[in-house]
Amino acid sequence: MSYERLIAHGTVYDGHGGPGYQADVGIRDGRVVAIAPGLKAGPETEVIDASGCWVTPGFIEPHSHYDAEILAAPELAESVRHGVTTVMTGICSISMVCAQAEDCSDLFTRVEAVPREHVLPLLRERKSWSSPAEFRAFFEQHPLGPNLAAFIGHSDIRAKVMGLERSVSGAKPSEAELAQMEALLEQALDAGFLGLSSMTTQLDRLDGERAWAKPLPATFADWHEYRRLNRILRRRGAILQSAPDAVGKINIFAFFFEALGWFRRALKTTLLTCLDLKSQPWLHVGGPLGGWIINTLGRANFRWQFLPSPFVVYAYGLDFNSFGELADARILRDVKNPDDMYAEAEKPGFRDILRRNMSEALSAGLWHRDFSDAWVVECPDPSLVGKTFADIGRARGQDPIDSFLDLALHYRESLRWGVQFAGHRTKVMRKLIASPQVHVGFADSGAHLVNLASYNFPLCLLKYVRDAEQAGEGFMRIGAAVRRLSGELADWYDIDCGYVRVGDRADLVVINPEGLTDEVFGMTDADFPAFNMRRLVNRNDAAVRATLINGRVAYRRDGGYAADLGQALHYGRFLPARGAPAFSPPPSAKAPLPAAA
Repeated sequence: MSYERLIAHGTVYDGHGGPGYQADVGIRDGRVVAIAPGLKAGPETEVIDASGCWVTPGFIEPHSHYDAEILAAPELAESVRHGVTTVMTGICSISMVCAQAEDCSDLFTRVEAVPREHVLPLLRERKSWSSPAEFRAFFEQHPLGPNLAAFIGHSDIRAKVMGLERSVSGAKPSEAELAQMEALLEQALDAGFLGLSSMTTQLDRLDGERAWAKPLPATFADWHEYRRLNRILRRRGAILQSAPDAVGKINIFAFFFEALGWFRRALKTTLLTCLDLKSQPWLHVGGPLGGWIINTLGRANFRWQFLPSPFVVYAYGLDFNSFGELADARILRDVKNPDDMYAEAEKPGFRDILRRNMSEALSAGLWHRDFSDAWVVECPDPSLVGKTFADIGRARGQDPIDSFLDLALHYRESLRWGVQFAGHRTKVMRKLIASPQVHVGFADSGAHLVNLASYNFPLCLLKYVRDAEQAGEGFMRIGAAVRRLSGELADWYDIDCGYVRVGDRADLVVINPEGLTDEVFGMTDADFPAFNMRRLVNRNDAAVRATLINGRVAYRRDGGYAADLGQALHYGRFLPARGAPAFSPPPSAKAPLPAAA
């Protein structure tokens, strides 16, 4: 048998969860055609030497916000670099499918901290679709890097049906409008979308001139509206992705009730989020316990979304998204002009307001509200770099809040600082990695470009597992860890990927385990030409030797990215849900414009 490519001498972890085995992997016409030791290369075969390496399925990211980047730079290079070969978009209710270009931009840019000045012109130029079928037809002819699977967003269809401003006004949709939302959801499922994404926490706010600082449209829906849409998902075996109220929290019980499978088909549900949050130190116990109860006793099919890496956020001056969690000091997020934001913080009495809000433990969201636990990353005064605001306050005779405000007001965006929200306890991280109640992959890739970077979350998980094994504290086999990142997700989301099997598409990663060093937890800045900016990324390049998509080498550590990645159609593809009906492009579908250089 002849092979176009041969991955030789590696240890194969095939996504089923079993132990690794020594084998070569032969690839032809984009598919795995042989897995066995001693396969012979022909004169035209490209051989990838995997000696000492693991050969795994390409990894799956079930929570990305690549909705804009996939138009501007469809290679999604930062994910491919770290072995991710399938991404999901349309998460958190904000797909870019049905609503108009400006509506989609206003829903997305401020919430996901991606510059509006880049996203809005991009959508105006390239968004030629206004229906789920047209969306799929576009991306079947768009030169993808990784494979793409999609959710339809509740805020998207609500803005489409009601108009953006009315959808966030508190007005209830009419019966005809509810029926139209239901029809759009049915159309999305017919087009192979995985399900519906929604949102109930009102911390995230809109961009633009028309509804600035309003919460997302989906958060204005009542449970009658949610249940009508959920009924369609349940009937069709599709998925609900959502988030409970991060501050009030009590509506988690409504989500649990909706997920139950007593005397009806269970509603397949995945929610944000189960992390080891400093603000909620028992969440890692209560979250999995709640999942176990409704899955075991309630016959549900429920999973929490989970990030298997330290959750570290960078901010600039007063521009910190989690100020939106504060009751009165939220004004720092609601004013539009940065000068007005800083003027607000300089007003007499603001510091007392901030202190009061910081101490309101019952309303804590993701952030634990402790400036003594935050540190200076960059500052015009280099003597402050690396110090916490508590360190600086002690030297100045101040508390950490005052030291933060003094520096932020003085240096503004020149003060770059960091804080770790979650993932600080290794033992807890191991427990969550092993919990059957969570799905890994809450990485937010494509969002918060200057604030966080978790593009390499699969490598972080593998490092936790390998480190424990080497320390004699093993809690999971490497094969099971690989399955968590591949086959398990593919099976639950019901998409065609996630395995190394004869006959399957050859989406594969070659990993050098010796490269799983502490560098996987680091972040650094890199140019992002598509948006003419710099962003935070991960650069632990000793770990991934090669990433193959559709049998082609998309990235190689020693050679960089393939020249035609993001330009040619022979890498990633649109991945429909397996149970979707046969798809025919609608007559209204338009061919995509040439990919951006």
